[in-house]
Amino acid sequence: MLRAGLGVLARGWLLVLLVLVWESAARRAEDLYFPPPTRIVRTMRELWWSGPPSRLWLSDLAVDDFVPSLSHLLLGWAIAGAVGIAVGVGIGLSRVAFHVLDPVLQFGRAVPPPTLIPFFMVAFGLGTSMQLAAIVFGVVWPVLLNTADGVRSVEPLQLDTARVLGLGRLARLRYVVLPGAAPKIFAGLRVALGFALILMVIAELMGSGEGIGSRLNAAEREFRPDRLWAGIVLLGGIGCVLNGLFLLVERKALAWHRGARRTGT
Repeated sequence: MLRAGLGVLARGWLLVLLVLVWESAARRAEDLYFPPPTRIVRTMRELWWSGPPSRLWLSDLAVDDFVPSLSHLLLGWAIAGAVGIAVGVGIGLSRVAFHVLDPVLQFGRAVPPPTLIPFFMVAFGLGTSMQLAAIVFGVVWPVLLNTADGVRSVEPLQLDTARVLGLGRLARLRYVVLPGAAPKIFAGLRVALGFALILMVIAELMGSGEGIGSRLNAAEREFRPDRLWAGIVLLGGIGCVLNGLFLLVERKALAWHRGARRTGT
């Protein structure tokens, strides 16, 4: 416990220092557009953490904002992850498919997802379908390409050994291909999670009446810079929490991989 506390202190001192500098500079400047962190935290508490202890202090506004935003983010990320892994495995297993489809995939990855949001608004209308379409399109590429690259990087000797041992195609996929590609798959999923957060906010800013992005729009219309900054800080915190949770899952899921690397096998 003490070692963990010292580790957090050693890694968090710079953040604390930056917040203190921000607080001091904002109080001296007294600029409406750059409120000090203490005012931002107070605004966040008033907006989202002023509810009863039985609801973990979450206010009604927090439920209205967090539930749609997080559900769209996680559902879009999960759909893109499933599609990206399935298609990536298929492309990675076929050399012909990889060489034929690679230019198309590279072009799709290069298209900025926010530029397609107007198209998604026309095709799906405003609401959940449009937001999910924007998230899935922007998030699927790192998962798909990383999966295909991971599958192609599996050692041919391992596949040949599995064939000699009598493993069928599905068994080779389960016990050889997917474990060998797992580190790159998880890397793609982690990148995709960050993209999903960004696209969730952009989609809500452009075409939604609910969620955190909608709250940012309301703060701009009402000329409330403190609420605008509160939303920005909240999104940063959500991103850090999601990344930390994903790293915990990844560390547990890939524990065998780190152990194999340490032993040199």
